[in-house]
Parts: sequence; C-alpha cells; structure tokens
Amino acid sequence: MSDAISTPAAGADKHYREQLEHGNFLIQRCLSCTQGIFYPRMICPHCGSDQLEWFKPSGQGVVYSTTVVRRKPEHGGDYNVALIDLAEGPRMMSRVEGLSPDTVSIGMSVSARITEGEEGKMVVFTQAETNQ
Repeated sequence: MSDAISTPAAGADKHYREQLEHGNFLIQRCLSCTQGIFYPRMICPHCGSDQLEWFKPSGQGVVYSTTVVRRKPEHGGDYNVALIDLAEGPRMMSRVEGLSPDTVSIGMSVSARITEGEEGKMVVFTQAETNQ
C-alpha cells in the first residue's frame, strides 16, 4: 500500500491511528530522500521535503534499548519499554511481549504485531523466529 499524502501533522497522526484500527501498520517514506519516517510527520525530518508516502513496513526490527518498569502484581506486574530500530530505518518506542521483561535484550530480533491497548490498537513486538 503506497499512498502519497502531504497532510498536517495532526492529520498524519489521525491517518496512522485509523489505519491501525483497520489492522494496518503503516509508516511514512520520503519520496525525495527515500528515508523511512516514524512518528507521522508533515515534512521529512531528514531533508525537509513534504513529499511523503505511506507504506507497510516489513515488521522486522532489532531492540536498540530496553528497560523494565516495575509494578506490583495487583497493578499488572512488570513490563518492558523498548526502542526498536525498524528494518526500514526509523526507531519507535513500544514493548516486547511474550517473554519476561527481564529477558528482553539489546540486539534481539523482533517482529511487529498489532494488539488492543487501553486507547485502541497499537504496535507491539515479539521475539522473532530464528532459524537454527
């Protein structure tokens, strides 16, 4: 899905969230410098162009940084917050699910999926399958 759009930042955020609600994880790419962009923008943060398009990323990434947020079990227990470098270049904040927060590590390969959050659908990651 590629669809060139130049919209105000609020419109770009709205488009991103609407697509998530329909089960589509999309990010932007600059048509001038070809850099991937996340979080949705009105202009390219790399070259300043307003010629941006939406596309579906591979969903593959690598954990750049991670931390564990400690909570009492009655408040949901511990969880991680991670910065993920997407294969297409942008870095996004999310979390890695499906394993103990303490075992999420820098350099871990991850795959994106869409899940239901408190404020609607959101992108989270799981440890990527490895061929051994």
